[in-house]
Amino acid sequence: MSKPTQDFVLFHTISPQEAVEQLRTDDKNGLRTAEAEARLRRCGENALKKGKKKGFLQRFMLQFGDFMVLILLAAAAVSFAVSCLQGEADFADPLLILGIVIANALIGTVQEARAERALEALQNLSAPKAEVLRDGKRQIVPGAELVPGDLVRIKAGDVVPADIRLLESTQLGAEESALTGESVPAEKDATWTGGEKTPAAERKNMLFSGTGIAVGHGIGVVTATGMNTEMGRIAAMLGEEDAPETPLKARLHKTGKVIGLVVVGICAVLFVIGLFQKTPPLEMFMIAISLAVAAIPEGLPAVVTIVLALGVRRMAAKRAVIRHLQAVETLGSCQVICSDKTGTLTQNKMTVVRCTDGEGVLSETDRIPLLEAAALCTNVEIEGQRLIGAPTETALAAALPNPAAILYKRQKAAEIPFSSERKRMTVVLHTENGYRVITKGAPDLLLQRCTAVQLRGKTVPMTAELRQRILLQNAEMAGEALRVLGAAEKTLSALPQSDEAAESGLCFLGLIGLEDPPRPEVKQAVQECLAAGIRPVMITGDQPSTAAAIAERLDMDCTKAMTGAQLDGLSEEKLLEAVKTCSVYARVSPAHKMRIVKAFRRLHLVTAMTGDGVNDAPALKAADIGCAMGKNGTEVAKNAADMVLTDDNFATIVSAVREGRTVYRNIRKTIHFLMSCNIGEILVVLTAFLLRAPSPLLPAQLLWVNLVTDALPALALGSDPPEADVMREPPTPQTKTVFSGGLGFTMLVEGVMIGVLSLLAFSIGRFCFDADPAVPVTGRTMAFAVLSLSQLVHSFNVRSEKPLVGSGLLKNRLLNLAFLVCAGLMAAVILFPPAAALFGAVSLTATQWMITALLSVLPLLLCEAEKRLLAEKKPKGRNKSGE
Repeated sequence: MSKPTQDFVLFHTISPQEAVEQLRTDDKNGLRTAEAEARLRRCGENALKKGKKKGFLQRFMLQFGDFMVLILLAAAAVSFAVSCLQGEADFADPLLILGIVIANALIGTVQEARAERALEALQNLSAPKAEVLRDGKRQIVPGAELVPGDLVRIKAGDVVPADIRLLESTQLGAEESALTGESVPAEKDATWTGGEKTPAAERKNMLFSGTGIAVGHGIGVVTATGMNTEMGRIAAMLGEEDAPETPLKARLHKTGKVIGLVVVGICAVLFVIGLFQKTPPLEMFMIAISLAVAAIPEGLPAVVTIVLALGVRRMAAKRAVIRHLQAVETLGSCQVICSDKTGTLTQNKMTVVRCTDGEGVLSETDRIPLLEAAALCTNVEIEGQRLIGAPTETALAAALPNPAAILYKRQKAAEIPFSSERKRMTVVLHTENGYRVITKGAPDLLLQRCTAVQLRGKTVPMTAELRQRILLQNAEMAGEALRVLGAAEKTLSALPQSDEAAESGLCFLGLIGLEDPPRPEVKQAVQECLAAGIRPVMITGDQPSTAAAIAERLDMDCTKAMTGAQLDGLSEEKLLEAVKTCSVYARVSPAHKMRIVKAFRRLHLVTAMTGDGVNDAPALKAADIGCAMGKNGTEVAKNAADMVLTDDNFATIVSAVREGRTVYRNIRKTIHFLMSCNIGEILVVLTAFLLRAPSPLLPAQLLWVNLVTDALPALALGSDPPEADVMREPPTPQTKTVFSGGLGFTMLVEGVMIGVLSLLAFSIGRFCFDADPAVPVTGRTMAFAVLSLSQLVHSFNVRSEKPLVGSGLLKNRLLNLAFLVCAGLMAAVILFPPAAALFGAVSLTATQWMITALLSVLPLLLCEAEKRLLAEKKPKGRNKSGE
């Protein structure tokens, strides 16, 4: 035999015989073993390629890519070099900075240690054992050894080992929800052929690798293996698709650049001024570098990382497991949530929701005979407490009070299987007096075979009026996206000799409406999302009518629905216009899902994607944040996602949004606090230098302020509880920076306030209490104390832009504790002689402490007065930050 190819061939468009010829195999005996081995060498194993993973060292080194971190490292290196040139090798500051940066990098690396495993999960899903026909004999071979042209036997319960073109099929149904999004097993038919543009979900003559066989059995020929399968194409998309930069990472990156450039600019100006003042260059360079180290908030990367880690822990307690650290905030910023329907918005479990007869809806008691008859006309089996069979049939049995008691009595004498042409199934059961014939199927066709109808237990002749009434009921239920089945029966004394004899003269029992119902908590979750300015979008492989009906019940916008075929006809520009108004997408493929998600992202909308199936994985990875379901979700979806909802509860997303928004607000508070404090420090040092006055703060004092009185309150602010209005505001647009809403100006004003108060304390101590103003030990101590204590007091201002006095000033217990600890440490540094000597401080008198305390508390009094003034002027309902 000549070399087979795995070129793209539309096997669903050709007949079984043509498929056999195309693959150069034998439909009676299969491949020869030697030929199979040769093809395996040429085509490779039936396995998916592994993606290239980043090693620990590579992930660790990537943590140093932040612009601000790079400036810190450069400052540390230059500081060490300059100190060496001056003859004093100072290791303290460089090692301290390096320690902080490395600790931050280690935290980030550990949190991201669970690298992407989507391809590995796909590999575990596919390539199981397979029953093949080779050399005319049945053999069990590892799925990895399958090759194109192999004949494979499949039956209920099997996992499909490769993409297969069916040659024979008997009542075959495949569970493809993980691949196509269909909640009902796809009916398969070897004799069917389709068109070139028939989507995967509608290819009745094909089986796809990694899916499962729900019912029936068949024989097929392998058409594709490994990366050439539908599963392989998804794996290829996962490998090619890079996860986007999170909004928080983008904002912090911009923030770092702004801080870094401002610091470099200030240092350059200071260096030039020093040269004009004829200060020695090395000394001036060291002063400039020291100022840079003091100005950059060294603790910011570590504090932000810790705040995110705290968010991860809180979200895990709420059943949302975060796989990537900075993704905590992203969902809080999201503006669009693209959700798969099956298993995410719905329960992925067919359920009987309504039963009717010609007179109307049947009660729970009246519907039991109808459901018993329908359940007997199935192939459902019982294993222990489980019902085994097609979801629709198991739903019929599960609707009974005691399905086991009914099914154990079932004794089939004959069966006429369901087919897409007949649209019905019939069983003939043994009874004490003869036989009972039960038929279930499409109501419109079934009614044509009925001569009587049962109404509330009474049998009456079928009339045109009754038939029309039942058809109207059928249409009404179908219009509500229910899957409607009819059931009919009759009794015979002898076994019918033909299908026609069995399925004629029936008595119509009623209609049964089934659906994959929405999760009960989802509607409320959708409403909360809408109130928070988040747009929910449904993207599913199911029918448009079903998708629209479910969307309507969940209060999602269903005025416009589009199919995958319609999306194929849209250019990228027209797609961008379509996604602005369309919120329901049906009959879509994995590529469609990813295209929709990318369209939202091109509109600069922070987009989340939720899902549980293999078909969701590429879109989960392409989205700003992917949310996979943990219980019923596939490992593929989980490992492609940023967040896993362990309870499969859509409502958990709302909690995640709330937590994400709280984390972002807390990070803004942290940046607000640290930057306003650092601006105050810069102002103190810079003003004294420009006035050629003695330095108000020594390097050790600056280091103490940065590492103690700044860091602990910043961490406490990171754990601030959610504010009441956090879910009543629109999401923060991706284009806005951390300084948006006037935060940059606020930080500048508050920094000036802290700097002025510290300089005032320095001047009072220097000129009022120091014996020699040229040696301002008291002034320096007072400036040191006021700078530290005023920053501690200022941390309470940062908690909210609303007035705090009388409405939660002490609500954050960790901040209260941080204030007490830091204030105690500050007092100890001044009062404890060895510590005072180490930091160049002296003991203060009671008067000096009173002045220090008064100056330190002024930030709270001034900011509270400003907040109350602004609150009176601000219109009600306006966002506090203007966002």
